[in-house]
Amino acid sequence: MNRVCSIFSQILQLFPRRDFEKAVQQHRAERHARGFTCWGQFVAMLFCQLGRAQSLREICYGLAACEGKLRHLGVPQAPSRSTLAYANQHRPWELYQTVFGQLLERCRTLAGPRKKFRFKNRLVSLDATVIDLCASLYDWAKFRRTKGAVKLHLVLDHEGYLPSFAVLTEGVQHEIRVARQMRFEPGTIVVMDRGYTAYEWFLELGRQGVYFVTRLNWDEERGETMVFLSNHLEFGATTIAAIYKDRWQIELFFKSLKQLCKVKTFVGTSANALKIQIWTALIAALLLRFLQLLSTHGWSLSNLAALLRQQLFVYRELFTWLNEPFQPPPALAGIHDGQLALELGE
Repeated sequence: MNRVCSIFSQILQLFPRRDFEKAVQQHRAERHARGFTCWGQFVAMLFCQLGRAQSLREICYGLAACEGKLRHLGVPQAPSRSTLAYANQHRPWELYQTVFGQLLERCRTLAGPRKKFRFKNRLVSLDATVIDLCASLYDWAKFRRTKGAVKLHLVLDHEGYLPSFAVLTEGVQHEIRVARQMRFEPGTIVVMDRGYTAYEWFLELGRQGVYFVTRLNWDEERGETMVFLSNHLEFGATTIAAIYKDRWQIELFFKSLKQLCKVKTFVGTSANALKIQIWTALIAALLLRFLQLLSTHGWSLSNLAALLRQQLFVYRELFTWLNEPFQPPPALAGIHDGQLALELGE
């Protein structure tokens, strides 16, 4: 019988503890800690995302119900609600941004390059999405008179469609103001919708050796001609159109983030707690996409997220399960056969 730890424990092994502790020291995240470590907080918040826990109570009680399996996660015991709430309110959210970057580099290394187009330029999409909030509970997140919101600005790398860069701002922050502060490597092709149209910024991108593709007009219902704008004059019209069409992947990422991760309701009301939860959601979304890339089964992200939630504390080899999710564990196969023979009276 092969002895393995839980699937959740194997997922956590994608976050080397040495690198995690370096990030903790970098942000001085445990300078006021009293027994509850940053690793324990990270495990709890990742469980919130992968296990779809709806509240602090569900997070803490869900972990407490698996008390015998927590030692495999590097957590001595489940936290109390007040302890987790205090940590989310006071420990720096920047720690989770750093952990996201560490995981991204690991995913790129293990998954390898996956290119759709023949050109060698790096292709990225740039877009933003609004995350609505209750104005009475999140009075610091001003957006409209009766509505609060934060805005997630994202860069999606088309090699594997992995999120490579993210910025969280207030909901009133315009996309172009954030885009002007971003820096791209020379030769990169940035594809965006017409909300980023700013000719002075386009000129600056050209001076930096960065290419862009955007649209000026698009009305499918009326059958009007689509007009695209780019400074890469060597590409033909069909290539430019195909590049812009591939921009839809960032819209699909936002859709999956809101459907499969917990970014519509929050377990804390402070700005710091909300940012921790959103960055953990980005980590979970990156994990799901990474597991999807490595699997030979042909998962959809929705099915992978749903079945993974049911298997988190099951003792199975992670990648064997990813490739053959509907096969029984090797140690139980003989038991199933014996039970079937018993039921048939053989």
